[in-house]
Amino acid sequence: QVQLVESGGGLVQTGGSLRLSCAASGRTFSNVVMGWFRQAPGKEREFVARINWSGGSTYGADSVKGRFTISRDNAKNTVYLQMNSLKAEDTAVYYCAAHSTLVPGTWGSWGQGTQVTVSS
Repeated sequence: QVQLVESGGGLVQTGGSLRLSCAASGRTFSNVVMGWFRQAPGKEREFVARINWSGGSTYGADSVKGRFTISRDNAKNTVYLQMNSLKAEDTAVYYCAAHSTLVPGTWGSWGQGTQVTVSS
């Protein structure tokens, strides 16, 4: 129903910045919650941030508060994750996700991921 494609990952030095993009295609309802997750080697996937597609309300994990900002551009069907003051611990594959339109409160669509590597 919804296809998600991430881009913008890469290699950056500690303290640097990156902006990830998530382009959505197919059916995207105005009230669908979108989010970002990440998974580092040997660790489980963890929540990073989420945003309400229609209202723009946001929530971020404690580990990224003050450094990461999630936003969206409905005209472009795109969600962004602006990452500043990057640390080595931010190194991970970052995934875009969308809430399911069939099962309330669950993540139903996932992108393929984009690698973010923070070097010292």
